Amino acid sequence: MWWLSLLALIIGSGTGMWGYSNYRVKKDEAKHPPAGRFVEVEGIRLHYISRGAGRPVVFLHGGILSCRDFERAAEIVAGQGYRAIALDRPGYGHSGRPAGPVSVDRQAELIHAALKQLGVDRPILVGHSWSGVLVLTYALQFPDDVTGIVALSAAMYKEGYPAENGDPVSRLATMPIIGSLLLHTLLRSPLGIRMTDGMLRQTFAPEPIPAGYREDVHALWLRPKQFRANREDILAFPPAASKFSLDYGSIKLPVVFAVGEDDPFDVAAQAERLKRDLPHAELVLLPEVAHMIPQNHPELVASLVHRLVSSKPGPLEKTKRPSSLR
Repeated sequence: MWWLSLLALIIGSGTGMWGYSNYRVKKDEAKHPPAGRFVEVEGIRLHYISRGAGRPVVFLHGGILSCRDFERAAEIVAGQGYRAIALDRPGYGHSGRPAGPVSVDRQAELIHAALKQLGVDRPILVGHSWSGVLVLTYALQFPDDVTGIVALSAAMYKEGYPAENGDPVSRLATMPIIGSLLLHTLLRSPLGIRMTDGMLRQTFAPEPIPAGYREDVHALWLRPKQFRANREDILAFPPAASKFSLDYGSIKLPVVFAVGEDDPFDVAAQAERLKRDLPHAELVLLPEVAHMIPQNHPELVASLVHRLVSSKPGPLEKTKRPSSLR
């Protein structure tokens, strides 16, 4: 019967694409081995790179790649007398991820525990893009364990976030069975590659994509586990931002947040809103700079860290534990 032949063809094609996906994951991971070390927290191995010695600066990447986004910035900062640590967030790069959806505050808890194990005391937190909400949530959870915050092209509020109400791709990708099927068959297909390249061009625009970055994204971000982690994070952002933004005004730490004037996303509006919630924070506008500051302007990242340190803020009262965390 014709439909049995068609079914066999579909199953055979799907099985072949699933097998090819697994083959490519193993091959790409072999070509991109861990560049740093691991710390284990609650059975989850988190990968990090560490450079230099001195006052600690912890870099937390956005939603695309890994700690490698901050590799050059970490080297510059380390050369200026800091201990620079860049982490692969849970599920990204070479870090593991707990089973099931992982909330923003849960990620903050895992990272806090990892830094404690590494002997990192009161770091400066640097968060890019999605990690804007992460570093602010971290500061609300552990106010006595942070020296200051540098936020780059940061997403911090639900309103204005590109996936403010979730998005169809994220919902499909995180479905228990259908999601796994799609991630293991279509993600590395010509359609998946074309969509990824379009996303990269949009995210970097109007600046160029650095040499080799596209290939790194194809190798690591297009792995089913990392793509799923990213989609889970996109869905986790709106409720977290709605909850924790109510308490941003209670943060008494020094804060510097920077926005590129050519950023294609609406982060300028988010930055202006944070300035209203945190009048003591410093907003820095960067001319001729777009969204991907760590990748295209690592020297600016280092200068912003120095700007936070050299601002010499006056004594600030301790942040009380906000109602959203009680």
